[in-house]
Amino acid sequence: MDERQALLAFAALAQETRLRLLRHLVTAGPEGVAAGTLASEAGVSASNVSFHLKELEQAGLVASRREGRSIIYKAAYPALSGLIAFLLKDCCQGRPEVCTPAVTALTSGCGTQAGACA
Repeated sequence: MDERQALLAFAALAQETRLRLLRHLVTAGPEGVAAGTLASEAGVSASNVSFHLKELEQAGLVASRREGRSIIYKAAYPALSGLIAFLLKDCCQGRPEVCTPAVTALTSGCGTQAGACA
């Protein structure tokens, strides 16, 4: 991930509803969630959720597919991994103890939530 892509991702995530929606999608796993279900889980209207999901999709953090009459959204795990790697790439500077807490936090949640480490 380059700096421009990271800036787009951070801009998309710098809004409460979008961050909440992405967190729902991350925990939903790779199979994703229908937009209507996601709207009710996040406590926002269908039109509002559609607007925010479009912003997340343009930033490359969310992907969608049509299933019948529903649009299924899922987290774009490679992009999220790229964003994390972008942040941590220069973290250690030869001192691995600096990044140990972040790596531990990332790996300790693996396997406890569907799709958390997909």
